[in-house]
Amino acid sequence: MLPRFLSLFIAILVSVSLVAVACGDDDDDSSGTTTTSPPDTTAATTSPAAATEAFKLGYILPSTGTLAFLADPMVKAVELAVREVNEAEFQTIELLPGDSGTDPSVANNTADNHIADGVHGIVGAASSGISLAVIDKITGAQIPMVSPSNTAPTFTNYNDGGYYFRTAVTDALQGQVLGDLVTDNEGTDVAILFRADDYGRGLAMVAQSQLEANGASVVASISLDPDGTTFQAEVQEAVSSGADSVILIAFEEGGKVIAQMIEAGAGPQDINIYIPDGLASADLWESVDPTDPSSVEGIRGTRPAPSENAEATFPDRFSAFAPGVDEIFSSNAYDAVIVLALAALVAGSNNPADYVGEINDVTRGGAKCTRYAECAQLVLAGTDIDYDGASGPLDFTDPGEPSEGSYDIIEFDAEGALNEVDFVTLRS
Repeated sequence: MLPRFLSLFIAILVSVSLVAVACGDDDDDSSGTTTTSPPDTTAATTSPAAATEAFKLGYILPSTGTLAFLADPMVKAVELAVREVNEAEFQTIELLPGDSGTDPSVANNTADNHIADGVHGIVGAASSGISLAVIDKITGAQIPMVSPSNTAPTFTNYNDGGYYFRTAVTDALQGQVLGDLVTDNEGTDVAILFRADDYGRGLAMVAQSQLEANGASVVASISLDPDGTTFQAEVQEAVSSGADSVILIAFEEGGKVIAQMIEAGAGPQDINIYIPDGLASADLWESVDPTDPSSVEGIRGTRPAPSENAEATFPDRFSAFAPGVDEIFSSNAYDAVIVLALAALVAGSNNPADYVGEINDVTRGGAKCTRYAECAQLVLAGTDIDYDGASGPLDFTDPGEPSEGSYDIIEFDAEGALNEVDFVTLRS
């Protein structure tokens, strides 16, 4: 018996006589200034053929390292997307796992393995700094790379040859939301403690601009060594600045910073502390004081969230697939897979050079669709599609990133639980 997708294509071909065509180290400062357009693969077509070979999809995500708390949400979402694509039987995806380690050497080794294995696309990395460590290698090999969680503004104009994309929104928007959150809570004199990498510097810069635009003063801007084990000097500088509010931009090391702020009499019971997504974890309290969940009570912050216009069934489908797993960046990781699959389906080819030019276009300007099977049927019927997915309307800009960002405003309670207290949407 012929595979379902092949039977479908033959039927379409016979009935309408169509012709199918293959249509960072975190301190890395190698960012470019222009984004080169991807190869032009927009030859006229009305009904592409599904590729007959499996689409080899690799991922580079942090199963270990300081961002390991993000692994389950993103890996499980990737696995769910792969399962749903395979079950629809229009395409087949072969998944090749890979750890980033939140470490450039680990990520580079994984990237080397994926390239040697001939992957057709890569999901990852999670950290902006880790992506900067591997982006030249991956895009130089002309393999599309879609990150579900890179937020550093650097990537918007990075010279990636048109092979880098992201389903997460640039921190040019999150920084605005973070700055507004501080001033909405009457913060006027603000100290910013930021991780000394591309993520930390970029987000700190945008937050400072927004604070100043809102009439607040940044009384101290202090960098943190990502590999540091003690931060007394930096904490003392922030305390001595006379700040009434502190923005802490960090990863796992942020727990140590908060613990040392508490020791210095500047904990969340004494001063307003705000965090972005890098610390927005339900187990933050364990890295601050494993004996006291209330150690983080009152800390507020921001983290990317699915749009109010996101595909409505994803949260339940994800929860059923991965019970008890946090949803942070899960919708973005799911969409990364679906966008790659749909672009290859439109092109009728898994060859990156054939399908990379379709990636932006499947997210904008066509007939709206929200689930892979629905979108695939439209594609095979010759319809131009606009995929609005689990994270919301993607509407990629020309550099390959969403044009709209949605954010949860969060606050930790006395039990150390992370609660969503508000929701904000911005357009770039």
